Amino acid sequence: MAGLLCVAVTVPFAFTATSAQTARDVANDIFPSDDDPSAAPVQAHDPWNGKRRVNFLLIGGDSAGNREGVRTDSMTVASVDTRTGNTVLFSLPRNLQYVRFPKSSPLAQKFPNGFLGDSGQGLLNEVWYYTEHHPEVQRGGRYRGWHALKDAIGHTLGLKIDYYAMVDMYGFAALIDAIGGLRINVESDIKYGGLYGTAGTIKAGYRRLSGEEVLWYGRSRVGSDDFSRMARQRCVIGALAQQATPSVVLANFNRIARAAKRLFKTDIPRDLLEHLVPLGVKVKNAKITSLQFVPPVIYTGNPDWAKIRRLTRRAIVQSARSGGATLAAPATPSPSAAASGAQATASAPGTATASASASPTATASRPTAAASRQARPTSNDDARSLSEVCKF
Repeated sequence: MAGLLCVAVTVPFAFTATSAQTARDVANDIFPSDDDPSAAPVQAHDPWNGKRRVNFLLIGGDSAGNREGVRTDSMTVASVDTRTGNTVLFSLPRNLQYVRFPKSSPLAQKFPNGFLGDSGQGLLNEVWYYTEHHPEVQRGGRYRGWHALKDAIGHTLGLKIDYYAMVDMYGFAALIDAIGGLRINVESDIKYGGLYGTAGTIKAGYRRLSGEEVLWYGRSRVGSDDFSRMARQRCVIGALAQQATPSVVLANFNRIARAAKRLFKTDIPRDLLEHLVPLGVKVKNAKITSLQFVPPVIYTGNPDWAKIRRLTRRAIVQSARSGGATLAAPATPSPSAAASGAQATASAPGTATASASASPTATASRPTAAASRQARPTSNDDARSLSEVCKF
């Protein structure tokens, strides 16, 4: 996603004034102006303010007509080495329960023993929705859903989340169509639509999928579960990073621009765009690994917070070592990470031992053997290369 944004910024130099104006219009519609007095200014000589890693929260939002508000059903942190481009993708399940917040968050006072939300289930994908529907935690509108989700996920991983980008699922499908589809290695048939997959089937094989098919490939739970689609979603991210080459973007720029206006919400400042270009180029040519916090590594109903942070640090160190990069310190820790070690290792509240599957919201049908093979390529605690996992 970051790579696609970066390439789009460079496109006007190769196009007519009309296309250049289109690019400016898209940037103005998507990226906020740099008027936040608390934000550090973007410096041309050091746009990352000395950081060796920058952490992007990539969110897939579902605001379909059959549900009220936005549910953040796909949440991935891309931790990028600003020197080499080596990237680790951390995938967090939507049904991770009872997340904590840093002390600076108003939700830390409201939920000192872990997030419960309105339902009492405390699912991670409720955090944004809850914040948007409870003005009393918004601090006069200064603390919104994306602030809360960045706080919760950053605190969980022990990282400072620098920026977020939220992708609307229908805008995402339009984007895939704009670049001519996406080639995906579908390891087994994927049925989609309803409980029994009556809408269609994506056949196994290495094939080019349309935007709608890519959307269903990443979202379907027919014969599988949340963790299965998390695995497929990271393969979609990897395929997009690999296949959205400059030539593809150039050839389809106007269609991409139209799709992009429907696609993103972000807090990446406009002044940072030109600096994302070289970083995006590095990412496209670097090693991308991924790690999922799913069973049996992490049990979502009663998460081991200390283990999540330990695995995060290890994955980042391994990523920094690969490709001959100088070993660096782990990603920028959150201000409260070190001080809240005791809180991070504390057990969940009394209800936390209940399984996430106790509610219809968190439930999923049992995966078939074939779906499980495709869904859970990561059988240990180590981050693995997406090329290996997804068989590009």
